[in-house]
Amino acid sequence: MRKPILIFDFNKTSDISDWKIVDDVVMGGRSNGKFYLNESGNGIFEGEVSLENNGGFSSLHYTFEKKNIADYKKVKIHLKGDGKRYQFRVKSNKSDRHSYVSYFRASGEWETITLDLSDMIPTFRGRRITELPNYEAKKMVEIAFLIGNKKEQNFKLEIDKIELVK
Repeated sequence: MRKPILIFDFNKTSDISDWKIVDDVVMGGRSNGKFYLNESGNGIFEGEVSLENNGGFSSLHYTFEKKNIADYKKVKIHLKGDGKRYQFRVKSNKSDRHSYVSYFRASGEWETITLDLSDMIPTFRGRRITELPNYEAKKMVEIAFLIGNKKEQNFKLEIDKIELVK
């Protein structure tokens, strides 16, 4: 049995400098996301989504060296959420403008969310790209979490571990 591929396992000494917030301010919006480690060593992605100035999203991106993931079928994320709907996003190549997306709703309890990579749909700026197939899960260079539910809301995700499994 092949071992899981660890994408990130948060702890008190984790280097989170490669995790970047991208909010709708890039297009004039006013949403405000933050990312930091809490006292338990978990990654905290929290903030406010604003619809002002045609805004409406906050996202957290982690880019890494290209991983060959052809033998892996699912991503497992151990997290605690707030009951809101989020997107988990991946990219195969740094130069891709589109991402592949799965949606999940995180409860207020610790849980493990398991998403099938083959169910991830190609999107660009919130629209599905019908000319492309679903994620083929051969390579991965970036993951992201995004909240953008077409309403103003506060949000908070506490993330412990992200890994790929068979």
